[in-house]
Amino acid sequence: MTALCQWAAADAARAGRVPQLISSLQTARQRTLDLLAAFEDGLGPALRVPFSTQLNPPLWEAGHVGWFQDYWIARNRQRALGIAADPDHPRPPGRLPDADALYNSSVVAQTVRWQLPLPDLDATRAYLAAGLAETLGLLGQTAATPADLYFFRLVLFHEQMHGEAATYMAQALDISLPEALRPQAPQVLQRQPGSGHSGHSVEAVESVESVESTEWQLPDVEWAMGYDGPGFAFDNELHSHRRPVAAFAIDSLPVSWERYLPFATAAGYSDPRCWSAAGWQWRAANAVAGPRYLRQADGQWQQRRFGGWQALPLAAPAVHLSWFEADAWCRWAGRRLPSEAEWEYAAHAALCDLGGEVPTHDAGFHWGEVWEWTASRFLPYPGFRAHPYRDYSAPWFDSRYVLRGASGATAPEMAHPRYRNFFAPERNDLHCGFRSCALKR
Repeated sequence: MTALCQWAAADAARAGRVPQLISSLQTARQRTLDLLAAFEDGLGPALRVPFSTQLNPPLWEAGHVGWFQDYWIARNRQRALGIAADPDHPRPPGRLPDADALYNSSVVAQTVRWQLPLPDLDATRAYLAAGLAETLGLLGQTAATPADLYFFRLVLFHEQMHGEAATYMAQALDISLPEALRPQAPQVLQRQPGSGHSGHSVEAVESVESVESTEWQLPDVEWAMGYDGPGFAFDNELHSHRRPVAAFAIDSLPVSWERYLPFATAAGYSDPRCWSAAGWQWRAANAVAGPRYLRQADGQWQQRRFGGWQALPLAAPAVHLSWFEADAWCRWAGRRLPSEAEWEYAAHAALCDLGGEVPTHDAGFHWGEVWEWTASRFLPYPGFRAHPYRDYSAPWFDSRYVLRGASGATAPEMAHPRYRNFFAPERNDLHCGFRSCALKR
């Protein structure tokens, strides 16, 4: 199976050489600092925001990124063991007194984080700078085996996740971000006529709006789920295993606003027949009458984006939708959400050589603008074993749903078709949307 360039950056981050890892760590940190500066401009140096169960205090977020890197790199005496390291081994004290009591998300509850005596912004920046300098120094002296590099890759991905979280936090708080920090509409790949399903001949188009969504029929398959490549893998991506997938038909693009809004205007938000019992309860308890960040003004739809209203691009993927809303639209439209196995199979079939088993689909399978809800609950794969960062996956099994793909706010190194994102079904602050499948007959 030959992957194309769409997730080359992610493959390189998982299995690339040390110089590339150094560059990625530096890039991730610069994004953290740039976001921190934007928050300071919007909120002042104290970075005070109202309490929310969906957010962390911005100052805590920044310090936590530095703590996590320090904890798993400089203070990790078993760093060279990779996933065989004992996370409970005795560690030396960190560079910041009582840092574990401030920033360890495994023991400091979300509600407590708002009441902590955190270092101020200048001290937090200094903490981040000193930690990165030590991390890069240690990385430069490290052997390039997967085990040796495991924790360096873990802290890279962790910081990139928090960079994306800061982006949707800015959206929720009406903080204006510089254009370079806003989610960008990525280039998409469009197969040239006659190129076949392997996708070896592709061309970039300016935006997903120039590609019409169609339905792609895929045959049944014994799909190999999970990550089976070299280098780094998240624990919930393991182990690779075969899963039967029946023939299905899936959208080539995520559902656009043009397709979604008729559900809202047809009183779909007030019709209990469109909703699951849990979804209807969520809608009623939160007085949800329509998509978050949208309004109608002078007969036109507008979208709130980083503190300002702008015209809604109807051909763009619908975004900031909860799993409940995605499920409700599918019920209304006579469709369904794909399973994560169907999504993963389609993503690979569109841009990989699967040995001639999949028919050509000239419209392709485009992803990367929004995280995409699936019908699958977040569950462990067969043979699951928690990696040293034990709280990454295991505490959330069966309580969340899987999202696949990436958003315009996702770092390129995170955008991999095997990656399993996961959130509670009520979350509509994320850059998340969905695509649909035909109902099975």
